[in-house]
Amino acid sequence: MGSALDGIRVIDLSRHLAGPFAAMTLGDLGADVIKVEAPGRGDDTRGYPPFWNGISCYYLSANRNKRSVTVNLQTSEGQEIVRRLVRDSDILIENFRPGATERWGLGYDDLRVLNPRLIYCAISAVGRDGPDRDRAGVDLLMQAYGGLMSITGEAGRPPVRVGTSVVDLTAGANAVQAILAALYVRERTGRGQRVESSLLEGQVSWLTYHAVSYFGTGQVPERIGSAHASVAPYGAYPTGDGFLVIAVASDALWRRFCQAIGHAELLEDPRFATNADRCANRDELDGVLIPMLAEYDSRSWAERMDAAGVPSSPVNTIDTVLSLPQIAHREMVIETPRDEIPDLRLPGIAIKLDETPGSIRRPPPLLGEQTGEVLAQFGYTEEEIARFRAAGIV
Repeated sequence: MGSALDGIRVIDLSRHLAGPFAAMTLGDLGADVIKVEAPGRGDDTRGYPPFWNGISCYYLSANRNKRSVTVNLQTSEGQEIVRRLVRDSDILIENFRPGATERWGLGYDDLRVLNPRLIYCAISAVGRDGPDRDRAGVDLLMQAYGGLMSITGEAGRPPVRVGTSVVDLTAGANAVQAILAALYVRERTGRGQRVESSLLEGQVSWLTYHAVSYFGTGQVPERIGSAHASVAPYGAYPTGDGFLVIAVASDALWRRFCQAIGHAELLEDPRFATNADRCANRDELDGVLIPMLAEYDSRSWAERMDAAGVPSSPVNTIDTVLSLPQIAHREMVIETPRDEIPDLRLPGIAIKLDETPGSIRRPPPLLGEQTGEVLAQFGYTEEEIARFRAAGIV
């Protein structure tokens, strides 16, 4: 069998991270993804440092399995090119501010007339309507606006951004789920539909137990570093050479943990008898554990924890993670060479399907690399393409 989305075509009008990540995921699953970019400039991330042989690492991370076409959406002929692409496509992804595509005649109500089977995915900051609909969609802004930063960081210290663009990536992953659900509905009804994913709504959905705890207790969650409000001991503890994460999420694990660190007497301490007790006496517990764990290095402790079945890990740096045998075994680093970067490597495909696996068939494209190829595929002549180039339309 081929890939899961063989025969599905995606028009990717999106920029930055959330939309490109969603489109790339569909491409990994087998879809033909046509990335539409502004002539001469392209996706803004093409200018984000650092660069690998002149190409942005940021851009490379979210744009494999795509063909790049340049189209000036500010022109009537450019807009008509997109309409022609849409007539014979299945999915369109865009993340312009609400109302932009409507002004170009490329909104959902315009395009579904041309293609009733079209699944139109709009990714925005907070949703296409509501009092804040025009708010800018920036990951950092939404980490603050959506509450994530208020619970990220150490107690008594300033809030911090999560180290990766988790709000953007969540919105992209949610977009993929929505698109796949809409494809399933289309199989039954023959009709496409508009689907939405927003940075804010994805972030609020991820508040999960923090939000419910607030509703249930009236207490506003605060920053507690790597600890967990509902579990103890849980967090990153200093060792003789770094930090060790431990997650003792049950009383059974607590018994194993105490045996593993060689301090079974802690099992008799009433302050730590149950998880609820340990949470209530978290500071006292940490005061006992921190000097104990500082006696050995992180790897030695991790080996003891693994032998006892206690979840733990040293805090690995990115270089360590990318060289782990497990990562290699699961093909989570993939070589994707292109002429400009013959040693190009990218994170692998996280979604595994036994019978219709994903694949990386194309490296991230140069700006407009397939413009002529794609326009010819959709019926434009060489003379028309040359005229478009001369006029700055493509």
